[in-house]
Amino acid sequence: MKALFIGGTGTISMAIVRKLAEDPQWDVWLLNRGNRKAELPGNIHQIVADIHDERAAAKALEGMQFDTVCEFIAFHPEDAERDIRLFRGKTRQYIIISSASAYHKPAASYLITEGTTLANPYWEYSRNKIAIEETLMKAYREEGFPVTIVRPSHTYDERNVPMGVHGNKGSWQVIRRMLDGKPVIIQGDGSSLWTMTLNTDFATGFIGLMANPHAIGEAFQITGDETLTWNQIYQTIADALDVELKPYYVATEFLAKAGEPYGYDFAGGLLGDKSVSVVFDNRKLKRAVPDMVTKVPFARGVRITLDYVLSHPECQKEDPEFDEWCDRVIAALENAKKTVIEGAGK
Repeated sequence: MKALFIGGTGTISMAIVRKLAEDPQWDVWLLNRGNRKAELPGNIHQIVADIHDERAAAKALEGMQFDTVCEFIAFHPEDAERDIRLFRGKTRQYIIISSASAYHKPAASYLITEGTTLANPYWEYSRNKIAIEETLMKAYREEGFPVTIVRPSHTYDERNVPMGVHGNKGSWQVIRRMLDGKPVIIQGDGSSLWTMTLNTDFATGFIGLMANPHAIGEAFQITGDETLTWNQIYQTIADALDVELKPYYVATEFLAKAGEPYGYDFAGGLLGDKSVSVVFDNRKLKRAVPDMVTKVPFARGVRITLDYVLSHPECQKEDPEFDEWCDRVIAALENAKKTVIEGAGK
């Protein structure tokens, strides 16, 4: 079988490509701009092109047919419309990466299923993903375009430790604060529930949907089965670093307002996603992919990630602006508390 990955070298897709390259049943092709080529298995076929240049992409794909096309870098409905034009009649299946952040939160039930309402007034990214899904499902209903929708939640790889609150350069600066004995900001009181999924576990669910007749015209969320509080997540990271966790709890609404002037979109990432308790019901996926289980719990996965990050300086992206912002937020709130206490005493 022949698979085409649009992108294929990101946090989610790299694990899928590496695993699929080991399967003799699959002939794997990548269409991208050639980034991270050295990290790819040797038997991967590469088409160097920019999918956003539709004319060039069409020329590069001329005469080719695929069993499955996997799209990882579509972020606007126009991207879906382009792909429908490019792959209409050229693939038996088209898998699009959407996002579990598209689910309305807080939902009517804490248990999230594929039938949970899609809505996110806080995050344009999520609204665009919803529009992409609607565009593709319309094409499925009207012309049989063979779409499968995949909704990941918080998926991580070996290069970046997953966090709730971090700057635009990733989570290394939060790790640095832990190592330096400084307090780290956690949204709310840290008691809301969340799910972390290592990309190798995600790959099992994704590959099981490829060339799967039960997946056409359907949406699937792919997450691990382990549910943790944010306090547990941060404590697990601190334990792996062998340092004391010094949490500093800040209301999510305050973080959203305080971060906006500095370019931190905590309204979208927190109010629209991570600050709300969710538990994912993965029964639909497991019916389609019986092999899908969580093989790497977070306590082990985060050690894999930390070992990699701490031994690869290129993953240690210093972010002094975010570090200073954290100190300012904590100082401002401490001063506000002191003022209130002194006022109450009078």
